[in-house]
Amino acid sequence: MKAQGKTVTEILLNLPEDRLEPFNKLHDVIVKNLPKGFEPAISYGGLGYVVPHKLYPAGYHCKPEEPLPFAGIASQKGSINFYHMGIYANPTLLKWFVSEYPKHSKQKLDMGKSCVRFKKMEEIPYKLIAELMKKMSAKEWIEMYEKNYVKKSNELKKKKE
Repeated sequence: MKAQGKTVTEILLNLPEDRLEPFNKLHDVIVKNLPKGFEPAISYGGLGYVVPHKLYPAGYHCKPEEPLPFAGIASQKGSINFYHMGIYANPTLLKWFVSEYPKHSKQKLDMGKSCVRFKKMEEIPYKLIAELMKKMSAKEWIEMYEKNYVKKSNELKKKKE
């Protein structure tokens, strides 16, 4: 389900009625706990929390005109999805999140690589998301991204040559 809007504000206003409150609350929690250097933005056509080009001019290696993505939220058909690249890239952070999740929600964790799906809006663990957002600075994310993704991407390019 593509986000309805071309700005952060438009996306936050153009949600199904039953999603308005929990989606906006999740956005507010993320923004209030977002470390310096990250900012809300349109990322891949949706609502993202990114390292802007002014801080990381290279942008995202897959699409350099896009700022470096870090987190995001989306209203999907059956859930509100929360994406956090740090828990995908950092096994220690992932382990912490998985162990803390049951303390904050009665729902079983429904998670892919960087995607956490919330099918019951009343079970979104806002406090846990707030804690998670504080756990990685923009500088730490850039360093991890360059170590894990840019380096591997460059190695693959060299192999193809």
